Amino acid sequence: MAAISREEVAHLARLSRLAVTEQELDRFAGQLDVILQSVARIGDVAAEDIPPTSHSVPLTNIYRDDVVQPSLTQEQALSGAPDSAEGRFRVPRILDEEE
Repeated sequence: MAAISREEVAHLARLSRLAVTEQELDRFAGQLDVILQSVARIGDVAAEDIPPTSHSVPLTNIYRDDVVQPSLTQEQALSGAPDSAEGRFRVPRILDEEE
């Protein structure tokens, strides 16, 4: 793979509207070349018989059975609320929206 040229880096900088110095052009050309070579190596390693994945090991979700357990009544839950209405917590309006 050919190295990225200074002219290509300068063109990319112009497209990105970045002001770069002559020294930065040389440095960025080297850095971008390393990045492009790394990406090319990944493409070489990827084989058609290996499916694309987002994780290296299969993920499984573990769910527990829903079991009804004793809990607070509605009245008990609302007993410590500063304000309630119609069996729900009442909170101050935070957005200027019409009802």
